[in-house]
Amino acid sequence: MSDAAMPLTDREKAFLKELARLSVDAAARGRPGPDPRSMSAVAGTPLDGALGEYRGAFVTLHLDGDLRGCIGHITSDHPLAVTVADCARSAAVRDPRFAPVSPDELAFLDLEISVLTPLRPVAGPAAIELGRHGILLDHGGRQAVFLPQVPGEQGWDLETTLDQLARKAGLDSGAWRAEARFHVFEAEVF
Repeated sequence: MSDAAMPLTDREKAFLKELARLSVDAAARGRPGPDPRSMSAVAGTPLDGALGEYRGAFVTLHLDGDLRGCIGHITSDHPLAVTVADCARSAAVRDPRFAPVSPDELAFLDLEISVLTPLRPVAGPAAIELGRHGILLDHGGRQAVFLPQVPGEQGWDLETTLDQLARKAGLDSGAWRAEARFHVFEAEVF
């Protein structure tokens, strides 16, 4: 990860995974989720350091290897732990591509958290490193984002990735070739 963000310790990662798991469970059961601040006090994992940074994050859910929900924020106005709890709940019940997760599915879900570094602009596609950089495409007021792991999971090269990103933004495939702006970020995925 970049020096622009504090790396997470194993303890902080374990805390975030438990927080996300409990948030998904509560959302699927129609219950209020855990309060990250109270949970951190009980766990003895204070919301300072990396957990207190105002950083973007995504929570991705898979069921039998297939995407089941993914919601995130590129940036956040809340401490990382609060952002992860919110993203986990939203991935479970607010991803418009999927029906809400049911309680019957909970035992079979795989959960992945991506904690992001701050966005930084790049001059163009030549500055993008697939597998390392997440990409934000901005073109004519339309935006779309891929996490760093998406191109590799799909087997895409850079051109295919940018074509797919343009389509995700509601643009024609090659629209990224002219007048597009790019920002990149890195992610600590666990």
